[in-house]
Amino acid sequence: MNALDQHIAVITGASSGIGAACAKALAAQGATIVLGYHSGQARAQALLEQLPGHGHRIAAIALQDAASHAALAKELQQAYSRVDLLINSAGFTQRIAHRDTAALEPALFDQILSANVTGPYAITRALLPLLQQSSNGLVVNISSVSAFTGLGSNIAYCAAKAALDTMTQSLARAFGPVRFLSVSPASVDTEFVAGRSREELQSKAAKTPLGRIVSPEDVADAVQACATHLRTATGTRIVIDGGHVL
Repeated sequence: MNALDQHIAVITGASSGIGAACAKALAAQGATIVLGYHSGQARAQALLEQLPGHGHRIAAIALQDAASHAALAKELQQAYSRVDLLINSAGFTQRIAHRDTAALEPALFDQILSANVTGPYAITRALLPLLQQSSNGLVVNISSVSAFTGLGSNIAYCAAKAALDTMTQSLARAFGPVRFLSVSPASVDTEFVAGRSREELQSKAAKTPLGRIVSPEDVADAVQACATHLRTATGTRIVIDGGHVL
């Protein structure tokens, strides 16, 4: 048997990048995947057709639409009666120099906070009763070393990831035995940050002790480890940055 046979995994932002890598990794271990997407329905459908196993589905999950969260919870209740894994991978950012406060207007600051903190909270809140029906309920929030270095695509993004980590800790304390973890990579080789080149990623990685870029698959492996091996870890960060913060 695979490590995650008969596990139900919901992944937001699953149509590309880290979310898609997580879907592939968890499906390979036997999990049944609910691929959450916002605007990437075609990508999610294409990924659905590639996943090993059976019973997978796609679901429209808008981070700021409480009605869609309630509808998803109802759908999953009827289909599975529980959720074992929730991976909050969806998010949003823009590349804005930290000194450029003129560009980072308060409305944009709020938008970045909402996407990266309020959204994961709202989806977790909606699915929490289903997670509590699992004997191994786990929420993994995809965070960033930006949360504790203050370095990242913009100031709001750094603040949002710090808030996400603190929220993870608070939820872990309040809702055990459901576990809550943050997986915190350095810059990942995806298109999440518009305008960031691979050459820039390589330059940053070369300055770290391991000298390699963090890939989406690296993040997916860490998420999988949270589910299959780190069974006594909760309310903490799993840092996978190649030594970036050293």
